[in-house]
Amino acid sequence: MNAVRAAAAGLALLLAAACTAPTPPRSHASAPGGTVCAPPQKPPEAETPTTIDVIEQAYFCILGTYYSGSTLDARSLLLAGFVALTRELNRNGHDLPEATMPALAGDRKADWAAFETAYRKITDQVPDLRDTLAVVTLEALVAALGDDHASWAHGGGERPPGYYDGDGYGLGLQASVYGPQLDGNPGVALPPLFVTTVQGGAARAAGLRPGDVIEAVNGSAPFIDGEPTPAIPALYPRYPEARPVRLRLLRRTTGRRWSVTLKPGLYQRNLAELQVVQSKLLDDGVAYVRMRGFAPDSADRVLKAIARLREGRTLSGVVLDLRGNGGGSPTEAVRLVSAFVHGKATAYTCAVDGTCQALRTDDTVELVGLPLMALTDRGCASACEHFSSAAKDLGFGRLIGTRTAGVISGPAQSYLLRNNTMLSLPARHHLGPDREVIDRIGVAPDHYVPTTPKDAAAGRDPVLAKALTLLHQ
Repeated sequence: MNAVRAAAAGLALLLAAACTAPTPPRSHASAPGGTVCAPPQKPPEAETPTTIDVIEQAYFCILGTYYSGSTLDARSLLLAGFVALTRELNRNGHDLPEATMPALAGDRKADWAAFETAYRKITDQVPDLRDTLAVVTLEALVAALGDDHASWAHGGGERPPGYYDGDGYGLGLQASVYGPQLDGNPGVALPPLFVTTVQGGAARAAGLRPGDVIEAVNGSAPFIDGEPTPAIPALYPRYPEARPVRLRLLRRTTGRRWSVTLKPGLYQRNLAELQVVQSKLLDDGVAYVRMRGFAPDSADRVLKAIARLREGRTLSGVVLDLRGNGGGSPTEAVRLVSAFVHGKATAYTCAVDGTCQALRTDDTVELVGLPLMALTDRGCASACEHFSSAAKDLGFGRLIGTRTAGVISGPAQSYLLRNNTMLSLPARHHLGPDREVIDRIGVAPDHYVPTTPKDAAAGRDPVLAKALTLLHQ
């Protein structure tokens, strides 16, 4: 096993932790007929087909456990589900006269019964589409919440043939709009769209370079009048639906314009991309630590890295690079905050009635006692925003770069559905240390330093340069 494969274990931990967190046990939500929504007690078995009974379980699970489930107008969920149902019928050329939304009166149980009756009448006439219709309906119910930490995990986690945990899958590139920004808050993306990293695969084979501006994706502009379009997500294809992606590119350093078709596939990621924490000593006595996610034990790994760089020398400060950090465990965020400040609330988690619980520092963690500069961007999400907002509000560090993702509605709890899929929902919503809303807004940097295509092409890092300048003032 080479170093890349060995490092995959760290990435697996990060993925397992992302966007979920342990929460206090809650009473199980029950629906008519004894449908129960409960956290899993063991790993789920093989996934079985999604049915109307599974949709019913998810519907009542949302109403019984979601942050605002007690105050939610359940008709909005059923309407979203019925819209998705009829659109899928139309897409498949099977629109039916019976596909009419039933009257809903605002009674959750009675409205569900009316919805179920209509649903069964429709799907009984198109048995070949029954599975597909169930999936799109349930996806729409969850999407109707508009919550970046509410999700339904299904599909069995299928991987391409020959895949191992050290592989990447896709075009082999990262662009200036990526990750959490696309999944949770795409509207904040800013033009131009350009390549920031060439990881391998088709992008490397085609000769793409950092700084190349992507003018079109599959013939569509990524931005129109400064607003992002649905073309951008095609840059990050997912197996097995992926198809070749055609890009029109501009290399500003030479003025060259050309088009290339990239076929998604497996590529081997390098060791750096798989390590959750990396560190090095910069020439001017600064500890630089790159943290890619708040995976289990990652806070301690950051602190050990700083301690190791500190041995036998005096450090002038710490640069913590959180760019592209998609989040993970709030417990790790609290622990890392606790290494820079004691006796403070790092965040608040709040119920729909406005009552809040403080997440407080763990004052058994030894203080680092060094100036901190944290580098942020639109890829810093969830637990990363928990840490960033604490650094800014509590004054123990300065943020340099761009605003964070705004993807931090609240820690999610997973619930096992009867077809062995997972429904994840936040029971409480997150507020910053000053009780400010961060979700959909993000954390603004203390020093705004965007990276341009010209910087990427030249291999310059103006964000890090600004952090070093501030440390030595």
